[in-house]
Amino acid sequence: MKKGLRSHRWFFGVNETGLLHQGALRSAGFNLDGYAGQPVIGIANTWGELNNCNMSLRSVAEEVKKGIRDGGGIPLEFPVITLGEELMKPTAGLYRNLLSMDVEENLRAYPIDGVVLLGNCDKTVPGLLMGALSANLPTIQLNAGPKKAGIYKGDKLGSGTDLWKYWEEWRMGDISSGEWEKIGKALSCGFGSCNTMGTASTMNGLLEALGIMPLGLSTLPVDSEKRFALSREAGKRIVEMVAEDLRPATILTAQVFKNAVAVCMALGGSTNAVIHLTAIAGRLNIQLYPDVFNEIGKRVPCIANVQPSGERLMDEFDLAGGIPAVMVQLGNLIDTGVKTYTGEILKTLLAKIKVTDATLIKTIAGPVMSAPTIAILSGNMAPKGAVIKIAAASKHLLQHSGAAFVFENYEEMLKLIDDESLAIDASTILVLRNAGPKAVPGMPEWGMIPIPKKLRKMGITDMVRISDARMSGTGFGTVILHVTPEAAMGGVFALVKTGDLITVDVINRKLSVEISNDELDERKALWKPPQVLHKRGYPRLFIREVLQADEGCDLEFLKPRSDDDLPFIEPVVGRS
Repeated sequence: MKKGLRSHRWFFGVNETGLLHQGALRSAGFNLDGYAGQPVIGIANTWGELNNCNMSLRSVAEEVKKGIRDGGGIPLEFPVITLGEELMKPTAGLYRNLLSMDVEENLRAYPIDGVVLLGNCDKTVPGLLMGALSANLPTIQLNAGPKKAGIYKGDKLGSGTDLWKYWEEWRMGDISSGEWEKIGKALSCGFGSCNTMGTASTMNGLLEALGIMPLGLSTLPVDSEKRFALSREAGKRIVEMVAEDLRPATILTAQVFKNAVAVCMALGGSTNAVIHLTAIAGRLNIQLYPDVFNEIGKRVPCIANVQPSGERLMDEFDLAGGIPAVMVQLGNLIDTGVKTYTGEILKTLLAKIKVTDATLIKTIAGPVMSAPTIAILSGNMAPKGAVIKIAAASKHLLQHSGAAFVFENYEEMLKLIDDESLAIDASTILVLRNAGPKAVPGMPEWGMIPIPKKLRKMGITDMVRISDARMSGTGFGTVILHVTPEAAMGGVFALVKTGDLITVDVINRKLSVEISNDELDERKALWKPPQVLHKRGYPRLFIREVLQADEGCDLEFLKPRSDDDLPFIEPVVGRS
């Protein structure tokens, strides 16, 4: 290994610090008697018992260490905050940027030459990569995979998607409390992320498209021997990347992000991916929102027949060929000349990939659903954009006008939604506000507002819903999300009242409300910003610094505003 690695500044110090630093590793149990400047590879692990999705990452880390040692490197595992979507409140989204800071500062402060990132659950995936991009050391990212499918009455259950469906039945009294409990137990089917095309599966799949994760890895079962083999290979490869000085900012070009957007559309992926891809690209000063999403969205249909846009689950999707097979089916809709972490171009890696189940991974000519899968709308109600997952919406509602019924906040919505006297009908547009990135904070997944009980009794299963919140990637329905600017910023969305006429025109990417300028001025004069919920700590910092959804909800001081902001800042290596 060549001299001049950043870790050498710690371990080949010309004064007492070099001896001190080597002694720190010896004290931790490392034998440095044969140390000759081997690269130090960090393993950033989001394992934690509070996060069942990520609990198998301990096993993955051990395989990565074997590969690093085989490659001639020194593996050093370190913990970073784990973001468990199910248990973290008000939302793991609040802490994605904190994870990115955790990763970046560990890479900055410690003698690390390259890093392998271990994540799985929704927000761990983008948070890890955002931090690594800002540090810009050689990087590979690995995941733990989707969980097994639970079985209820002989049928496989899709995480999230089937939960929401059965929840509606439980709300209506169509299933008993005993059955509801059995469903819950069936869904509790071991370690791993959601087995549908939710945010975790989407984001892990997009890492393959970004060229930063081994092809085929993201969809493999948690306990797959192939997963362990690929993890060992990644450990060996990261040592080579350090020698080649191959860094993520070199791999993740603007064209690579366009590939990832195309794959997201083809997967019928989560709307959360819009925010996360925007934030990841933003760390490299690359702009995606809204033009790249809308332009690519017009051309790329949904071809993955996986819940919630399709019918099947991730285990079958993996057997059908997974993400590599989807990229093969996309053909010239993606650029296969881009370089990946392997050092090879994507075209070479896809050369032998085939689709093994044409009912699950379809063709562009015969898709699950025609383009677009996701669209970004704009208009006076959302001048900086709002997102809808068309693949999960009802076609008859894509062009619709109706009177608004406004819920000021999530608590009010929960209190009123099943009130039989609610003045609504099937044409009503439900509006939830003050659920955006600053208001709660963190922009929780509250956007899939339940269909009011009185309408469910009439057989109505979908209606237009609009909010400044997010929605679970496993969710479905005609749900418009991420309204920007959020209500807490005092724009038009903050001023909409029950009874106002809203027009949704997804075909023409429009979202508007009919309020005269004079009326808007009067309402604006009476508007007051919501009370700040947090007085201290990271949430307070988040509220102060968070950007809106059109900038990926990153923090202002973490996002570069020019290429001059991009270089990695090295610490001063001396006495502590």
